[in-house]
Amino acid sequence: MAQGTLFIVSAPSGAGKSSLIQALLKTQPLYDMQVSVSHTTRSVRPGEAHGEHYFFVSRPEFEQMIAEGDFLEHAEVFGNYYGTSRAAIEQVLSTGVDVFLDIDWQGAQQIRQKMPASRSIFVLPPSTEELDRRLRGRGQDSEEIIARRMAQAVAEMSHYAEYDYLIVNDDFDLALSDLKTIIRAERLRMSRQKSRHDALISKLLAV
Repeated sequence: MAQGTLFIVSAPSGAGKSSLIQALLKTQPLYDMQVSVSHTTRSVRPGEAHGEHYFFVSRPEFEQMIAEGDFLEHAEVFGNYYGTSRAAIEQVLSTGVDVFLDIDWQGAQQIRQKMPASRSIFVLPPSTEELDRRLRGRGQDSEEIIARRMAQAVAEMSHYAEYDYLIVNDDFDLALSDLKTIIRAERLRMSRQKSRHDALISKLLAV
């Protein structure tokens, strides 16, 4: 069975990476691709559920998991920890299912070092004005938090060149199409196609 591909997707808050991933998943069955559910110490936001959006744990619990080496990657962002279970990711990939990680550049650097076969995608907003509008449109964060996120966005975007692919999310449908194209291209790589069609190739070469 062909090994699934781990796709890292990063972007400054408000660029639309989570919306793009969710829109992509709605067009694909669960046995084809899944999104990784990370652990975090931040508070639950309105509309979020434990085990669906994140595994919400206490700071002591998270630090114990770090000590035991349970995370494939982890980072502290805006005073909260975020981490990805190594065992969960490796188990899903072994079944041939592609996995998407919605993480920041810090986590992406850790993943690339430990799993060089992963593919990374960075999503940019079309402008700082649009990014500010999207953050305010959520209606969840205070002016102070919005200002912090806007300031942090510049630092985050400076890491875009570390990624394999770049998408500018100006037109959502076009950005989604670009994301689908990246996935399709990766699935057509020789290593995956050779594994997937091994029986066919053997028969063709035996003629």
